[in-house]
Amino acid sequence: MSGVWASLRQTLLAVLLDRYAIVVMVGAVILYSFFYPAAYRHQVAGNLPILVVDEDHSATSRELLRKLDALRVARVVGQPADIDSARRQLEAGDAEGIVLIPANLERDILRGHPAKLVLLGNGAYLGRASWVLGSVADALGSFGREAAVTQAAFMGAPQAPPVNLVQRPLFNTHEGYGSAIVPGVAELIVHQTLLMGIGVLLGGRRLALGRRLRFDLPTLAGMALGFGLIGLFGLFYYAGFTAWVQDYPRGGNPLGQLLGGTLFIAATVAFGLFVGSFFRTRERAFQYIIATSIPLFFLAGLSWPTVMTPQPLVWLAQLLPTTSGINLMVRLTQMDADLADVSRELVTLGVLLVLYGALAFWRLHGPSIRDPGRTRTE
Repeated sequence: MSGVWASLRQTLLAVLLDRYAIVVMVGAVILYSFFYPAAYRHQVAGNLPILVVDEDHSATSRELLRKLDALRVARVVGQPADIDSARRQLEAGDAEGIVLIPANLERDILRGHPAKLVLLGNGAYLGRASWVLGSVADALGSFGREAAVTQAAFMGAPQAPPVNLVQRPLFNTHEGYGSAIVPGVAELIVHQTLLMGIGVLLGGRRLALGRRLRFDLPTLAGMALGFGLIGLFGLFYYAGFTAWVQDYPRGGNPLGQLLGGTLFIAATVAFGLFVGSFFRTRERAFQYIIATSIPLFFLAGLSWPTVMTPQPLVWLAQLLPTTSGINLMVRLTQMDADLADVSRELVTLGVLLVLYGALAFWRLHGPSIRDPGRTRTE
């Protein structure tokens, strides 16, 4: 055990004394905790452009136009003469939505006939389109209730609807984009910075020694423990302090987070040691992270449905600690899931820990040997 603790101390000291490693594994985690969520602090998109095609030109249509222009999410940037002109501007990216006010809107309302409004959105950016369409729909609903009062003055009071729909979000209470995305990205940040730090240290040491790295079992175990402690610091820093400061959903299942988070970090460390054993220079770690961050997030299924992902990529995603780790932590942190609800992710991470742990042991354990003539295969 003394060898393990000595290796642990040496690993932590190596991280502290290596400026690249300390910046990546600690500095970047803290920096991103303030920098990344800042873009989503309002939780919703705002001031998005919409077009209004007014074919009625009545006092009622002008009142509706004023309601639309008063929305915080959207602003009216133009009133094209017809729907074809508006559609061309939408396709050119000049607006996120179109509201068509048909002719005879006011007449239909006063006569007690159902009035129809047309709402079109740009689906190229799903988040923006959702907020534009939803907010404009709310404004149209408010306008419709006022129109019902006007109708009642001419036709008599309408009968109250028998059922009222009340929508209350259970987990993402703000229904915000930030609450849906940032907690998942936080796990990816911890994973990628941890892998980068491991790669920087292993690649730098291999470059300095000029040979393939080899460690005895106590040294290897102490290294893994040291990297794991740093990873756990980052993971629970995001799940606790950052979620509290940025006011994202938090709490959930603390004991489950401790177990699941530890397993996620352990699998990540094993994966990092295996991948890092191939790096001959520290720069390779940066290249790896830059190339894989976005694909890893999409493969996790948090922002893109798994059912719409090609099956080979779904299988590949199961070999990555981020896929199970991100979903595991989001459910335990935000949705108060119990261990039975995330049993599949826990089992997957356990299998990955054994798999990559064995591969890292194969790559890094053993007596020190030089490897001339084996450069191409290692």
